[in-house]
Amino acid sequence: MNADIAHPARPARPDWLWHLGILAFLVAWGTVYRALPPFSEWVTALIPVERHSHTGEAVAFFFYDVPKVMMLLTLIVFVMGVVRSFFSPEKTRALLSGKREGIGNILSAGLGVLTPFCSCSAVPLFIGFVSAGVPLGVTFSFLIAAPMVNEVALVLLFGLVGWKVAMTYLAFGLGIAIVAGYVIGRLHLEGWLQDWVRDIHSGASAPALAEDEHPSMADRYRFGIAAVREIFGRVWVWIILGIGMGALIHGYVPEDLMVRIMGADAWWSVPVAVIMGIPMYTNAAGVIPIVEALLGKGAALGTVLAFMMSVIALSLPEMIILRQVLTLRLIAVFIGVVASGILAVGFLFNLIF
Repeated sequence: MNADIAHPARPARPDWLWHLGILAFLVAWGTVYRALPPFSEWVTALIPVERHSHTGEAVAFFFYDVPKVMMLLTLIVFVMGVVRSFFSPEKTRALLSGKREGIGNILSAGLGVLTPFCSCSAVPLFIGFVSAGVPLGVTFSFLIAAPMVNEVALVLLFGLVGWKVAMTYLAFGLGIAIVAGYVIGRLHLEGWLQDWVRDIHSGASAPALAEDEHPSMADRYRFGIAAVREIFGRVWVWIILGIGMGALIHGYVPEDLMVRIMGADAWWSVPVAVIMGIPMYTNAAGVIPIVEALLGKGAALGTVLAFMMSVIALSLPEMIILRQVLTLRLIAVFIGVVASGILAVGFLFNLIF
């Protein structure tokens, strides 16, 4: 007998069934996402530790942030994968590069202000932008602005130190994001992306869609699912590692030591504050109580703000996750450019306030 028996092809699922499935997924995603805070509290309560101890804070932080970042990564990469199926990488780069690059930096920085993401939560959208062929400098403007400046930090700063400081902080935060992203973009460092990201960015690993093709929405959904499998499979371990390290240091802030350094009337207090902030990890709202305590004990405003900006824009956990996307050389450029802007803000605020 002939072993090569032809089996009838399985009929493709109609588009309406895909729409229904995606809608059900989005409803389930939103329900689970809203349940993350009580879930983290429930898990922490199962562990024999005092809830408000350093260990309890670290455990609750870990079990909230890990699923949050994982879920954001899955949703954002899927959406960007579907969007990318409508535009070839060449068309995307032509739309956002060249003379529009400066405008792209401004728009992406503005988007970052409107998205209440911490540094690690902003990484999934950064990856999604890169995978869609958005210019590297534009994506960096978002990556810097999203954690550094958001509405929660501005409201809290307004109540704490007044509207002049809050608005000045907004202006300088946006300025750093826009200028740093523009500088990185003009350096043309796409070759310093990790190989697999560079392939996605250039379209080398993307499914080929001819100009005259008209894929169905089911095809586009499959495109998004394939993007999730490709990217999620490469970075999920490093997300857990990065957030785990952030959880270990969350809450362990040597407040008295920082006050002695940040209250010093010396030029080196600002760079030392920036260096101290990098290993720590929290979001803008989470660092405000630390800022309030430091200012209440006499620390210099510019030095404290430089510390705050380094915590939320240059955190070590963020760098661990980004290491799977960027080479060490590009991470060094990112840190150098952003740190230079933060130092300028710290010195300037100490001079004028």
